[in-house]
Amino acid sequence: MTPRENPDLTGHEEAERTLLAAWTSGRMAHAWLIGGVAGIGKATLAFRFARFVLAKGGQGAGQGLDMFGAPPAPPASLYLSPEDPVFRRVRAGGHADLLTIERRYDDKRGKMKTEIAVDDVREVSAFLRHTSGEDGWRVVIIDGVEQMNSSGHNALLKILEEPPEQALLLLVTESPGGLLPTIRSRCRRLMLAPLSESALADWLAANHPEISEADRAALARLSEGSIGRALSLAGAGGLALYRQMIAVLATLPRLNLKTAHGFADSVTRKGDDDAWETATGLLTCWLARLVKALAEGRQPAEITAGEGDLLRRLITAQPGLDRWLEVWEKVGQHFARADAANLDRKQVMLNALLSIEAAVP
Repeated sequence: MTPRENPDLTGHEEAERTLLAAWTSGRMAHAWLIGGVAGIGKATLAFRFARFVLAKGGQGAGQGLDMFGAPPAPPASLYLSPEDPVFRRVRAGGHADLLTIERRYDDKRGKMKTEIAVDDVREVSAFLRHTSGEDGWRVVIIDGVEQMNSSGHNALLKILEEPPEQALLLLVTESPGGLLPTIRSRCRRLMLAPLSESALADWLAANHPEISEADRAALARLSEGSIGRALSLAGAGGLALYRQMIAVLATLPRLNLKTAHGFADSVTRKGDDDAWETATGLLTCWLARLVKALAEGRQPAEITAGEGDLLRRLITAQPGLDRWLEVWEKVGQHFARADAANLDRKQVMLNALLSIEAAVP
């Protein structure tokens, strides 16, 4: 379910209360920068707030009286029923007062474009020059705003410098630091924290009961608070690959080459890009967890059976934080070059595993 279609929000009650308080105060910021790691519900929250504002029609933030002439009670949430006409039009992409900007599909290359083009950003200016189609608010969502090119940043800055009345811009980003400081300074920031393991496991139980309890717990920990990552891993067989990867690493300090070759073969089958992308992501994330744990002076939590013993052995072997940081960076570079230079994926994976082996005394 896409953020545009999703009526529910998981684990960001405080962020929702912040938006509600801003709305009811009558002093709502015209631009919000909604940040956080991938897959935690940033765009879902943006569409949820957009639907709420559009459903208010001509009623301004903090305005309106009830039948007795008193200010109405503040709404309890931003929720809008999927049966509401506003929800239906937003879901269908047919609401005249909502504009969504994001990376577009490149028909010539057969894949998503790498950035949001400046012409797409300029659509925002044209959209905001027109009056509301329903005598209410005009809302713009830019999903992945950090993916704009430099011209797009400048075009957006001009809009933020002179925002029109009853216009709301919701800028969704995984990397606030990738935006111009002048853009950040003109927005109210709303940073979303990753979901807790328990909240993510509960969400998986409610929405994917076919996943076993043990696998839900493992996915929740492996996904680091991201629903999107949990779903991606579940769909790509990520847990099975992770367990296979740990079985390979468990043979350290000297890798069992037969096991290593078997793992490399399983993730480099022709036409199975998902397995390759999942496996490379899992290995780099595993190294990142190890580096972070060493920096914090603790042992990473076990995700799958037997991993705890492996981690203890690697930490007590004491190759040092700097050495593991070097390995993490080297492995990441191996994987980045693999597709850019069309290298043999199996050899790249084996080289990554051998780089880890070389770090262990």
